[in-house]
Amino acid sequence: MMDIHQGQPLLTKGAPLNEAKAALIMVHGRGGGAASITPLISHLETEGFAYFVPQAAGATWYPQRFLAPRAQNEPYLSSALAVIDDLVKQAEAAHLPPEKIVLLGFSQGACLALEYAARHPRRYGGVIGFSGALIGAEAELSGYPDSLEGTPVFLGCSDVDDHIPLERIKGTTAILQALGAQVTERIYPHMGHTVNMDEITFARHLLTRVAANP
Repeated sequence: MMDIHQGQPLLTKGAPLNEAKAALIMVHGRGGGAASITPLISHLETEGFAYFVPQAAGATWYPQRFLAPRAQNEPYLSSALAVIDDLVKQAEAAHLPPEKIVLLGFSQGACLALEYAARHPRRYGGVIGFSGALIGAEAELSGYPDSLEGTPVFLGCSDVDDHIPLERIKGTTAILQALGAQVTERIYPHMGHTVNMDEITFARHLLTRVAANP
């Protein structure tokens, strides 16, 4: 069952990996697919980036809410995190260090990107969570190893998002800061469960910095 999401289609765009200056792994939300998040590329496109957009089996990375105890989302959760890990390792095999790798996700995909970084902490180029937070019951949000070593993390969400409680966003910010991340948290009044231009602009500037850094 660990191969639930393995072998699904992978969309790639941008620079060939062996020529890329950096890589962006983009993780779609529940009920969507690679095609649902790829329109962001036209807004984020930065010269020199390779873009990787994996697809979840059945368009859903894990079946229950991200607030549920982790066991209720297994083995889907572990399989989804393994997809991200495989792509990170693929980028590293092409001689891109972690500080040249950016993780980005929306909703369920944002939760996965943030959870992956917390479970595999080191200095990434960045982690961008559009309407997402760490995964698991409140009591499970501890024991993350090591340090994110100053990784820039962006958390953007509505203050009235039906899927993402504001308290979990605040809690995720605190946990990631304790892990050594440089967190930018932006809460947007009365916004829906979506991505706005302020978030996209922040993400584009982050990608530009990653590509420009030697």
